[in-house]
Amino acid sequence: MDTYHLRRPEQAIADPAEMQAIIESQKYMTLALCRENEPYLVTVNYAYDADERCFFLHCAPRGKKMDYWRANPVVWGQVMSDDGYCDGECNHAYRSVHFRGLVEFVEEREAKKQALYRLIDRLESDPGATRQRLVNDRSVDCVAVVRVRVVEMSGKRNPAPR
Repeated sequence: MDTYHLRRPEQAIADPAEMQAIIESQKYMTLALCRENEPYLVTVNYAYDADERCFFLHCAPRGKKMDYWRANPVVWGQVMSDDGYCDGECNHAYRSVHFRGLVEFVEEREAKKQALYRLIDRLESDPGATRQRLVNDRSVDCVAVVRVRVVEMSGKRNPAPR
């Protein structure tokens, strides 16, 4: 695989803690999928495990995303913090994390529950009640849980002019 370098290296984010902060500050990421030379973009919510370097998400067990992932488990993802348009500058401020990952399907019921707990804890205002109401053996068996293992990650920033 070719390696590319930023044209403006001063915009690179190399600090893992800064990339982690961007990931934690956002609720959605966009994933690029490809099957039979046909691209597909999908935006999903997620939970991230920094120690394992992986994202977790859930979806229906059948559908377009699942078909693409089964055909090609390699994805490219982006989490972006939109810091606003810079009026009068014809510029946009942002911070982003980009990653290449490999999709794995979480099949074991307890592992699926743990991933769903991560998602609920991250996204819900009252995670305890939602956990109790939505995470049970029947519901867990009816949902697909996906782990995206990060293979490589980089970040980029374009700060607002001063």
